[in-house]
Amino acid sequence: MKKVAVFGNSGGGKSTLSAQLAELTGLPLYVLDKIQYKAGGEKVPQAVYRQTHDQLLREETWVIDGFGCMETLWERLKAADTLVYLNLPLYIHFAWVTKRMVTGFVQPPSSWPEQSPILESSLNSYRTLWLCHRHLTPRYRNFVQQARETQTVYHLRSVSDISAFLTTVVNS
Repeated sequence: MKKVAVFGNSGGGKSTLSAQLAELTGLPLYVLDKIQYKAGGEKVPQAVYRQTHDQLLREETWVIDGFGCMETLWERLKAADTLVYLNLPLYIHFAWVTKRMVTGFVQPPSSWPEQSPILESSLNSYRTLWLCHRHLTPRYRNFVQQARETQTVYHLRSVSDISAFLTTVVNS
């Protein structure tokens, strides 16, 4: 476990799990939202994001948290030696986006760029949930099924799967 891609739908706990995984393994953590967006939520130019992303993939070790964009997503998943796919029931994703929004007004998510617009970002997460569930989740499932031949894959489908995965990491 040297290059770990943590991915899945919005509100699935990717950032929390990625931070825990980086802490447990000592691997450096890279949060794509902080690379793709400036403080206040403005997007960095695509060429700048792309250059930074490509540079990260060349590093010897990493945990990369997030989606980024379609163009870089598949490259990252192929470059990883370990895939952690968070694929929880849709209602949990909705509940966790709601929790993040409500608590975000008091304590902004640590994985978001400073001064990110909580309401706007949360509403975007709700829209993304449906789009990802309908269009991207089937592709993710196919990808991880095929990736099992050449990569280590953790397909986490429940909160108990997440706990068991972290226990496995602690014990290894």
